Amino acid sequence: MRPRKERDEDDGQDRDFVTALARGLELLRAFGREGESLGNRDFAERTGLSKSTVSRLTYTLHKLEYLSYNPDTARYQLAPPVLSLGFSCLAGMPLRQLAKPLMQAMAEATTLPVAMAGRDRLSMVYLERCRGTNAVALNIEVGAQIKLATTAMGRAYLAAMDDDARAAAMEDIRQDEGANWPVVQRGIEDAVESYHVRGFCTSIAEWRPDVAAVAVPFKPRDGSPMVAFNCGGSAQTLTRDHVEYDLAPRLTDLVRRLAAIAP
Repeated sequence: MRPRKERDEDDGQDRDFVTALARGLELLRAFGREGESLGNRDFAERTGLSKSTVSRLTYTLHKLEYLSYNPDTARYQLAPPVLSLGFSCLAGMPLRQLAKPLMQAMAEATTLPVAMAGRDRLSMVYLERCRGTNAVALNIEVGAQIKLATTAMGRAYLAAMDDDARAAAMEDIRQDEGANWPVVQRGIEDAVESYHVRGFCTSIAEWRPDVAAVAVPFKPRDGSPMVAFNCGGSAQTLTRDHVEYDLAPRLTDLVRRLAAIAP
């Protein structure tokens, strides 16, 4: 995670921008793995904020009960009120309820999990997931994050963005990937072409060597945020032909049927 530059409160760029609020949210974003605990030094390294700023923010978030504090280790963890915000967000997405029966039907027909996700900066965050019966399928739950740049789901999202927005996202990815950028760039560009020609994107042993998946983006007509749907499983058992000629048509049909009933 690249640290973000600390913003000067008096830089004059946006008078309506509340810097203190933005910094507090950046602190909450600093958590990575599930169950992770962080100290003030960790927060400073991950956010680029000064130690004094971090100290005031963690104190405030702890007082508001968004962070729990362990005095023995001097480290913080996310507290339940953060989770309540997440569930409120999910409850406010009627698209999940519309999509779930279609997703479950495909999961049962293919035995593989089908998921829906939205973008969070350089990641895709799972918003809904329906299980198949395949015992070796990748187990990713709602709320988990996967990479934007190398997953089928992330690539589908990038492919459906307008050119300017995609260019901005690609620049952020370039900075994040470093020496891996040339390979990652080719994968994204191939995915964009695949989406415009065939209507879907794939990632076969590119995000993880054991994962093969296909994804299709969906843009709601009501102006709510774009999402992407995926289906996949073990790269050892799913051939490219299976992904492209069986799973891909099923997933594009799912999105087509969703478009017919979504507002």
